[in-house]
Amino acid sequence: MLRAVHDRMPLERTIYVGDLLHFPYGPRYQEEVKRFAFDIIRYLATREVKLIVIACNTATAAALHQAREVFDVPVVGVISPGAQAAVEATRRGLVGVICTEGTRLSQEYLHAIKELDPMVGVFQKACPELVEIVESGQADSARSEEVLRRDLAEIVQLGADVLVLGSTHYLHLRGAIERVFPGRFTLVDSASTTAAMVERRLDHARMRATSPNGRIDHELLVTAVPHRFNEVAEILFGERVPAVCEIDIGVSGREARSGAT
Repeated sequence: MLRAVHDRMPLERTIYVGDLLHFPYGPRYQEEVKRFAFDIIRYLATREVKLIVIACNTATAAALHQAREVFDVPVVGVISPGAQAAVEATRRGLVGVICTEGTRLSQEYLHAIKELDPMVGVFQKACPELVEIVESGQADSARSEEVLRRDLAEIVQLGADVLVLGSTHYLHLRGAIERVFPGRFTLVDSASTTAAMVERRLDHARMRATSPNGRIDHELLVTAVPHRFNEVAEILFGERVPAVCEIDIGVSGREARSGAT
């Protein structure tokens, strides 16, 4: 997600917060994920950012709607842009969604797609092993292809012609998906579609950076194990990343730290 924003809007300064203290969000209860997301949004609001992206499908499902009611800063999620792109792309009227268990249980993709077009069928599949594969640098491995064959088998059998990559990790599996299922799907990833929405929102509000304002800095912040984030970020970005700082955010973070042994 961050890379997609940088590629599309290279003049924007960014602050990225990765909640590694509570990772992964997928298996957690929605109320818990919402609490973590609110802590991060509250922190970012104190930094006087002009827009916040919840760059996680699970957190978007759990927190987006209420966050928009609670916070003054504009908040964008990753589900609605992906749903819009999927509805526009399907010709058979059947969309597959691969995601975390938390996103699947929320049914947010189903609701978002059906709101746009009630006639489009939606089949959702939780694929937690694929996240692990991407983070371990095996996106283009024989293992990834084997797991994709297994996890996407039902979606293929149903005849879906669009596959939504309902986790920002999954965009790194594009090559493997296209090798295993050549020409089978139009792939929709939440990172590029959300970055496009962010660009439109900033343009509409006349808030987009159009010229460099001094040095363009990007902050990378994590709630735990910054060395681990460095390793994963270099795999995901394919290059070295700026120094990562560890921060303690909100009551939820402090409670989790004090309870850890």
